[in-house]
Amino acid sequence: MTPQEETVILEARDILGRYLSQNPVIGSWQALMDYCALTVRGPIERFHVLYLDRKNRIIADELLSTGTVDHVPVYPREVIKRALMLNASALILIHNHPSGDPTPSEADLSMTKEIQKGCKYLGLTLHDHIIVGAGTELSLRGLGKL
Repeated sequence: MTPQEETVILEARDILGRYLSQNPVIGSWQALMDYCALTVRGPIERFHVLYLDRKNRIIADELLSTGTVDHVPVYPREVIKRALMLNASALILIHNHPSGDPTPSEADLSMTKEIQKGCKYLGLTLHDHIIVGAGTELSLRGLGKL
């Protein structure tokens, strides 16, 4: 990647971040996918959570955990604890698969169900869990897994 390309990518991230903080995330699926594709890529797994207010605007995009080439530790308790600390109403989970294949693993599905249970109990909404692959993003809600 050239220095010019790196500059363009950083500027695009900044623009998308400003756009998403001022506009409803759920109302613009493509903007959300573009944001995920730009921010949650890389050679190691990264687990982000978008914490949202009642109007589905981003309160915070937090990198909660980084892992290895094929695993990232996620603690449902910490995901939900942070939502409560931020006074969030909803959240979107996002992580990447460095292999490029966004197909969810059993561990991905199990962890998502645990977070979903905690959210439901505490009155939070889990909108989706998005897995970023190579050039494609996959929605667990879209797959009927949420």
